[in-house]
Amino acid sequence: MNTIYIVEDDQNIREIESFALKNSGYHVQGYETASDFFHGIAAKIPDLIILDIMLPDEDGLSILKKLRKRPDTRRVPVMMITAKQEEIDKVKGFDLGADDYMAKPFGVMEMIARVKALLRRSQGGGEEKILSLGPVVLDGEKRQAIVNGHLVDLTFKEYELLQFLLRNQGIVLSRDQIMDRVWDGYEGESRTLDMHIKSLRQKLGSASSMIRTIRNVGYMAEWEDSMAREME
Repeated sequence: MNTIYIVEDDQNIREIESFALKNSGYHVQGYETASDFFHGIAAKIPDLIILDIMLPDEDGLSILKKLRKRPDTRRVPVMMITAKQEEIDKVKGFDLGADDYMAKPFGVMEMIARVKALLRRSQGGGEEKILSLGPVVLDGEKRQAIVNGHLVDLTFKEYELLQFLLRNQGIVLSRDQIMDRVWDGYEGESRTLDMHIKSLRQKLGSASSMIRTIRNVGYMAEWEDSMAREME
């Protein structure tokens, strides 16, 4: 049974979310403050976190930033739920590593569907176990990225992005296609995708050229003999 932590200071909303998730077969623990949440994290790492931005002792974006810096929580899927609907709040959340974003008021059935999608993707979801292109290998079971025989530490979103590119290698993917698949249909112009591409290229090192920028369209993963010769 998957464990989900809810960090929400509004008791009514927290109880509604908890009730819906428990009825869907999840083990749920709710927290009103950031301090209580981090005590919970110390005892057990959950499979998914539902995080409100406006909290009494620390804002959710600050909590998210801390989670993404910790090796034991950096890959745990995080869904942001907040009353804020401004574009800049969504951009900040995604830039800091949020995996999904819902604005209040929201539908409980939609929340459950998004939770299931995030858990399915974070746990393999029955997709290909091994993906490879040139010197890059993704192990779906272990959720590991290996470049030239060396393990590369990727965040949850970086792994999702690379996985999507490799699964469609040789195909030009538009920015909208990538945002729809990796960021669950997030709409609006932002620097989120470009920042993740930049970070991913840095971590791929000598294999970074496999991610090609297609001007005015998007990106494509491709490995050619000329690239291999450049690495020799």
